[in-house]
Amino acid sequence: MAQPLEALSSIAQIQERIIACQQCPRLVAYLQQVAEQKVRRFRHETYWARPVPSFGDEQARLLILGLAPAAHGGNRTGRSFTGDRSGEWLYGALHVHGFANQPTAAHRDDNLRLQDCFIAQVLHCAPPANKPERQEIHNCQPYLLAELRLLTNVQVIVPLGGLAFDAYLRACKDLSMPLPVPRPRFGHGQLCRLPNGRTLLPSYHPSQQNTSTGRLTRPMLDQIFATARRILETG
Repeated sequence: MAQPLEALSSIAQIQERIIACQQCPRLVAYLQQVAEQKVRRFRHETYWARPVPSFGDEQARLLILGLAPAAHGGNRTGRSFTGDRSGEWLYGALHVHGFANQPTAAHRDDNLRLQDCFIAQVLHCAPPANKPERQEIHNCQPYLLAELRLLTNVQVIVPLGGLAFDAYLRACKDLSMPLPVPRPRFGHGQLCRLPNGRTLLPSYHPSQQNTSTGRLTRPMLDQIFATARRILETG
């Protein structure tokens, strides 16, 4: 019998469980469908087509919480924000502020390393139409809780989008971490100091839906990580 997630003692063990997860039949079927019906530009590639693990520096002070892998991004490459436009924006900003060793992420073996930064996800499988169901988010929540128990150095949390913001607040409640009253509301760049001394710094998600419409610009995303760096260095 597998150990309960809360009993796992390493981030690596949690990622092994994530990769092997098949709790959501709709998502399992969708990942296989996408891998078989590839888009033209990736027709010669072999898709990962499994839950995408979290990754990064296990001693990180900065935690980024994304929503889910992209169907032809992370679901293809096997690494979050890798091989898609969102990753171009995210890793470019992380590199500028010293949280990544390079500004691009093309594939799992491209030597990208995160520095003082860890990237987790609300959902580890790409959902159809980028719309996860409530039960699917619920099924993935224990993985985030297990990671948060072990990521004890985290000081700044950057949730990318409202769903990630809400997922982090739920995780705090589940882990009996105190939250401000009234409950914080999502707003891009609206910094919130939590009672445990951590800082919540939400951002719009760097999805094409946001970047192509100008809802999120590169200077706006850059400012998020400039602020994160300043908080980590000066408190």
